Amino acid sequence: MKFFNREKEIKEILSILEGEPNLIYFIYGSINSGKTALIKHIIENKLTDDYKVFYINFRTYLISEKREFIEAIFTTKKYDFFEKIKDKDEVLNLITKGVRILTGIPIPEVEFDKLFEEKINDAFQYLNSLLLAVKKSGKKPILIFDELQMIKDVVLNGQKYLLKELFQFLVSLTKEQHLCHVFCLSSDSLFIEYVYNTGELEGRADYILVDDFDKETALKFMDFLADDILNKKLSDEDKELIYSYVGGKPISIETVINKLRYERLKDILDSMLKDTTQKLKYFLKDLDYIKPKVEVGNEIVEIKKEDIIEALKLFKENYEVSDDNIAKPIYVYLIKKNILFLNPIEGTLKPQSYLVWNAIKKLL
Repeated sequence: MKFFNREKEIKEILSILEGEPNLIYFIYGSINSGKTALIKHIIENKLTDDYKVFYINFRTYLISEKREFIEAIFTTKKYDFFEKIKDKDEVLNLITKGVRILTGIPIPEVEFDKLFEEKINDAFQYLNSLLLAVKKSGKKPILIFDELQMIKDVVLNGQKYLLKELFQFLVSLTKEQHLCHVFCLSSDSLFIEYVYNTGELEGRADYILVDDFDKETALKFMDFLADDILNKKLSDEDKELIYSYVGGKPISIETVINKLRYERLKDILDSMLKDTTQKLKYFLKDLDYIKPKVEVGNEIVEIKKEDIIEALKLFKENYEVSDDNIAKPIYVYLIKKNILFLNPIEGTLKPQSYLVWNAIKKLL
């Protein structure tokens, strides 16, 4: 996805990086709102060589147990280059004098097998020692966990301690040692809230929202893409039509502009809406045959189809509603199904996209 705008978020994150590490930052937003594009743009284009970035994307791994979680953080298994590292001295040379951005934490494979089979704290202590070495070399370390929700299975599969130990370690890096800036990215705001509570992060973490573009920015993005991809301008009527279907979702706007190379605009938009509407229709039909349940607190609550429909009807006239207007088990289920998005700071709910919103209005 092409990067565009985000000056406000860039300024905020750069201001954080200029200061002393104090908090863990959760970068959150609805699906495909541009969180990864933003953080990659910053670390690739806005930082000087004074920084050393360790970027870990959990989406590239199937993580269902502790060892897989640790392997996702460390680079031992990822590239042949890192398999050639024989000892910690080579690691220290790499992280202090090598490339500015590392997609993981380098470690000799023999040390991995020796140290990390039993205690998760061994892995954290190794990482802590590397970050100290980075700081001692005059660099400022940054640790980024992208797609944080991908560790949900291992955490909820009887290993809640893993999450607590991870985030207590991150608190040590930030609030206690002031050693390393830490950013965690996710579209799963429910899991972020779970992490916040389980990790005991009150006063130790903050939030940065990366939302879909507002209308003014979305229209400018259309102009930018039309010039770059189509080498022409779009009419105001065409831009208004695109926004009425897909709103400010960057990836949806880019999809439309790309397809304009070989399809008619109305056909593109009608096809996208039809696809989203059919998915929502099938979701509702399935509720005639299943009785979904969700865990809220320590209780398992059964969800009724009529309650889901009544909740969705609230969005016929409004794109955004207060979470007080929908029972928590209902909105938790709809969030898990990627139909709604919760902004936990504002206490508001909205469809994951304008396409979903239009599908709701069309069906109900």
